[in-house]
Amino acid sequence: MSQIRRSSLRKRFHQGLRRLFSSLPKPIRFGIYRRMVDCDPAPSERLELKVADTREELDACFRILHDAYVGSGFMKPDPSGMRVTQYHALPTTTTLCAKYDGVVVGTISMVREGVFGFPLQSVFDLEGVRAKGGKIAEISALAVAPAFRKTGGAILFPLMKFMHQYCTEYFDTRHLVIAVNPDKIELYEALLFFQRLREQTVDNYDFANGAPAVGATLDLHEADRIFEKAYRGRAPRKNLHHYFFRQNLANIRLPERRFHTTNDPVMTPALLDHFFNHAVPVFAQMDDRKKALLWSVYREDAQFRAVLPMLSGGGQDLGRALRQYPRYSIRCPGHLDIRAANDSQLGHFDLDVIEVSAHGFQAECDHDLPLQIDGTVEIELGQHERAHVTARAVRRKDTEQGSFYGFRIDEPDRHWRSFVSTLEMGTTTKDLAA
Repeated sequence: MSQIRRSSLRKRFHQGLRRLFSSLPKPIRFGIYRRMVDCDPAPSERLELKVADTREELDACFRILHDAYVGSGFMKPDPSGMRVTQYHALPTTTTLCAKYDGVVVGTISMVREGVFGFPLQSVFDLEGVRAKGGKIAEISALAVAPAFRKTGGAILFPLMKFMHQYCTEYFDTRHLVIAVNPDKIELYEALLFFQRLREQTVDNYDFANGAPAVGATLDLHEADRIFEKAYRGRAPRKNLHHYFFRQNLANIRLPERRFHTTNDPVMTPALLDHFFNHAVPVFAQMDDRKKALLWSVYREDAQFRAVLPMLSGGGQDLGRALRQYPRYSIRCPGHLDIRAANDSQLGHFDLDVIEVSAHGFQAECDHDLPLQIDGTVEIELGQHERAHVTARAVRRKDTEQGSFYGFRIDEPDRHWRSFVSTLEMGTTTKDLAA
């Protein structure tokens, strides 16, 4: 029997098995998927999981991703051998990598909403997700090197656990969203309890070379309870609830943060220039609107100006109608004390500070705050740093996500001034930690 005939028979056999499996009732199919779980609670010390923050690590991630996407028909081969997207240029995107013996063997990216939105929002409606409140992150760019794809999840599960821990503890994220091939959606539903977005399949998803895609979401505030119920009583290696929510992996290296920032920008001017101007002409292919949005993120730092793309009109419209987007998003807990003239306390209010400037900040608060009344605000900038300022709420904005107040600071202390200055001067997370 010829090799071609044997290959054809194997293909028809596997197609028959898939048809037989798909004919089973969904609860049985999902139960089979869960019995296939094998998550090692103590991976080899040779495995390391970290934020990709060097040129070598990012290069390897983009190459693994390119080969996986080309192999799946999600993109056409690129001369660079890399898959680099506009979202990777933003500080609101974090790329994780799995390294084995120092070599990158897997990667996954989390795209939190930034100036370009989300890849999947061009075809999927996120209105229902947004209505529940909380930040959203699209899980994208998942790929494992070919040599490690048949290792029973030895790379995939630790990478997914790292993603979950990073999103819940570091990325200020409540909702995960994904767009995956219809052939893979049941794995996400059965093992990770993603729910489909409006139960629709898109026949042509531009971000994946026109391949079909199914959108789905997971609410991380509900995930602990859902996972516990589904995996109750299972052995540790078969229990994704214990693995994701109770297990610690020594292999994970979470980024060091001095302040309560919620993203980890790694793109220096040199890295932006290398990946987005020279390796892949991502910047050159942007329209003027996206170029201007990119400038709104980086324009305050002179180091970036030489590598950012110019508008077709020469750049004279860069500053028009586009607010500056902070490179560092933050969530600093604090509280406001307001006292009367006789020093009696009028109120004590908890705050979440989310944006800062030299003489003001924006905070989220669940209470009705009086406007134009001075108070004392203590803000926890980091684990070991606090600022004490005199400030007043000067405006209020109510949204579906809650009430937000703009504060004016009359007397910034040295901790606040240092904090704002460091955020303005820092290029990457490493700059802040230093």
